[in-house]
Order: sequence, then C-alpha cells, then structure tokens
Amino acid sequence: MWGYLFGSKSNDKETPKKAIVGLREQINMLNKKQNHLYTQVDDLDGQARKFISTDKTKAKNALKRKKLLENEAIKITSQIDALENQLRSIESANLNLETMKAMKQGAKAMKHIHGGITVDKVDETMDEIREQAELSEEISEAISRSYPVENVDEDELEEELEALQQEEIDDKLLNNKQSQPQKQHQVSLPDAPSTSIRENKTSVVEEEEDDEDEKALKALQAEMGL
Repeated sequence: MWGYLFGSKSNDKETPKKAIVGLREQINMLNKKQNHLYTQVDDLDGQARKFISTDKTKAKNALKRKKLLENEAIKITSQIDALENQLRSIESANLNLETMKAMKQGAKAMKHIHGGITVDKVDETMDEIREQAELSEEISEAISRSYPVENVDEDELEEELEALQQEEIDDKLLNNKQSQPQKQHQVSLPDAPSTSIRENKTSVVEEEEDDEDEKALKALQAEMGL
C-alpha cells in the first residue's frame, strides 16, 4: 500500500510516520497560504470601498482581484480537507498496524509460554497428580493400621472420672469453710444499775432514819408499859 502511495516498494517501517509528518507539514503550509490570501482579500475589499465614490475602475479592479483570491482560498480549503482526511486514514491504518504488531507479539509470547503443552498432556499430568494423592492416602492408612490403639476399660475410666469430680467437690467445700470468718464468743456483762449513785445514797439514809424512828418508838412504848 505504501509503495503504491509513494511510488516505491520499500518496506521501510518509518514510511507511515514519514507520510504523517509530510501531510501535517503540507496542511500547515496551506493554512498559512490561505490566511495570507484572506489578508489580501480584506485589503482589496478596503480599496474597493475607498475608490467606490472617486474611481469606479479602480474599485472594480479591486473587487475582481478580491474575487479571484477568494476562489483560490476556497480551493485551498478543499485541499486541506482532502489532506486531513488522508491524514486521518493513514493514522488509523498505522494504529491498526501497530495494534496488529502488538497482538502478534502477544501471540508469540503465549506460544512460547505454552511451549509443548497440549490438552492431552495436561490431562495426563492431572491424572498422575490424582494417582499420587490416592497413593499417599493409602500409605497413610496403612501406616495407621500398623500401630493399633490399645483397648481401654471404659468402666475404669468412669470410676477415675467420678473420683476426680468428688475430689474437686471436696476441695471446694474445704476452701469455702476456711474462707468463712470464725464467730467471736461474746462475754455477757452485768446490766448497769438502773439507779444512780446519788439515789442509792438517799435510800441508805432513809433506811437509817427509819431504824432510828423504830427504836425511839419501841423505847417510848417500854416506858409507858405497853
């Protein structure tokens, strides 16, 4: 394709890039040319307006040149559009080319990774893995059977378990008894006297006076012969 566009059958990898660069440069040059033409068109439009009232011939010539330059600018616009379309096509084709190259490299890498692996070889390998896993399980079971577990008297185990439980209960009761505080014996004291010391003294004095009165009364009775 590139040989047809540029008259060469070269397979140079830089051809697409060179073509893109050349198209962009040509588009930039045409844009500059077109901008210059539009500047001249504006100048001629000004001249026509200037001479319209004083010199119609000059005004007419200015308009004629303006028209020619406008037509040339329009042609340049068509050329720019054509080049831009071609540029987009080449960039798209180049992008597709680079994409295909990347995909081709990816396919090559996958082929290298897989190497000589096939579905049959994968199935064969998986079968070998399963066989080895089953063999390992059988070996483990065989080793376990080589060392039988001794029989244990279940009744003896139950008796020992009950003894341990009773021992634990006894320990708890003993700990609780030791943790309880001992009661202190209270010494009963005699009740305090309900009467005060002063009251006791008063009663003693009164008793003594009663005795003296009793004695005087008896002495008087004796004197009277009673």
